Amino acid sequence: MTQRTRIKICGLTRPEDVDAAIAAGADAVGFVFYRPSPRYVTPALAATLLAQVRPFVTAVGLFVNASVEEVEQVVRQAPIALLQFHGDETPQHCAQTAAAVNRPFIRALRIGRQTTGEDLLECVKVYRAASPLFAGVLLDTLVEEYGGSGKVFDWSLIPEELAPQVVLSGGLSEHNATDAVVLVRPFGVDISSGVESAKGIKDAAAIGRFMAAVRQGDALPR
Repeated sequence: MTQRTRIKICGLTRPEDVDAAIAAGADAVGFVFYRPSPRYVTPALAATLLAQVRPFVTAVGLFVNASVEEVEQVVRQAPIALLQFHGDETPQHCAQTAAAVNRPFIRALRIGRQTTGEDLLECVKVYRAASPLFAGVLLDTLVEEYGGSGKVFDWSLIPEELAPQVVLSGGLSEHNATDAVVLVRPFGVDISSGVESAKGIKDAAAIGRFMAAVRQGDALPR
């Protein structure tokens, strides 16, 4: 049976981009609640965008070092279904925040040159022990700024036993998505800048080409 890689389009800021992601078949759409990001949306704007999200499409909120109170305020206005922690949050802080708003969460792990496969396995173990609301990890490239990096890390660092559980991010595009799927076989992929015409402005045609590249990888033999 062919595995279907789940696809998340992140950093949506406009109604037409939400429509384009859903029309292309995205499994999840992401909204950034980190003010320094060029893709930042207010809770009020996110609530408007969320009104366009269809059943069985997961709405994800990306947070960077936000307090429990800040996340609670967002969720009250914009009923996101899944939290994504993308800063320096500890397992305990993630667990406390997720429990406060009763939402599952994923933890972004930023992969640097010194990161090992054992590090990744240990992180997953720690976060899983910290909270029953822990839903998995997203792997991104370590850079100075927070949020999407737009850069690729060494996929060979991902342990074979962990790969089917992770969401792969960092520098993905229509040009490398097929290889990413074939080489890693992740549970899902996450893209933002790779389908943009400008920061925060998505390109519907690029979204379509990225989706096609992922599906091509799904169709190729393991």
